[in-house]
Amino acid sequence: MNVQIVLFDGFDPLDVIAPYEVLYAGGMASEGAVSVELVSAEGPREVVSGTGGLVLRATADLDLERADMVLVPGASGRVGEPGEVPDEEVGAGEWKQDEFIPVLLGRTLNTELPALLKQAMDAPDITVATVCGGSLVLAMAGLLEGRHATTHHLGVDMLDATGAHAVRARVVDDGDLVTGAGVTSGLDLGLYLLEREVGPRIAHAVEELFAHERRGTVWRAAGPAPATL
Repeated sequence: MNVQIVLFDGFDPLDVIAPYEVLYAGGMASEGAVSVELVSAEGPREVVSGTGGLVLRATADLDLERADMVLVPGASGRVGEPGEVPDEEVGAGEWKQDEFIPVLLGRTLNTELPALLKQAMDAPDITVATVCGGSLVLAMAGLLEGRHATTHHLGVDMLDATGAHAVRARVVDDGDLVTGAGVTSGLDLGLYLLEREVGPRIAHAVEELFAHERRGTVWRAAGPAPATL
């Protein structure tokens, strides 16, 4: 299983590093059953995160011929005070540090990324995963209508407004779409993906290595609907 984690200007580093390390360790524990790489829609380049200008290098382009899974992180920037309005419209202008997170996420719509993500969503043999605001990147591109997904708790209403079925869970499995909630959910998302794709013994070995137990119940549209509590 080749996992390509997508970098874009203003990405959140922890959204990337947490699943990267989990999946990389899973690859070692499974003797190469999992490989993971950092990519971008523009190809190999230095990509500046939204956290203090930290830079990670995309070593390849997002290549759907090679990818079995595409993972999209969220952005790191300003949350803002209640009622505070961004200086720029969502997706407008050039990227700069400390912008509002919706502006950073919306700017991905002006790149090749949405078209590539649509191809990935349409491909029957590719799973798309997201961490935190990564699901909003898909939603803003019109790719999550009718799908079950989660995101950071501050973005749930925005996700729901795009036509997605927003679920308040740490990890949501909607078949070929698996989404994680807040920033640290990248650890739990990575561990769940290892369990789902490679097996629970590999996922457990990585849990032990990282001294981290996965949190919460993974939500799936299965079983009886709960009564109102």
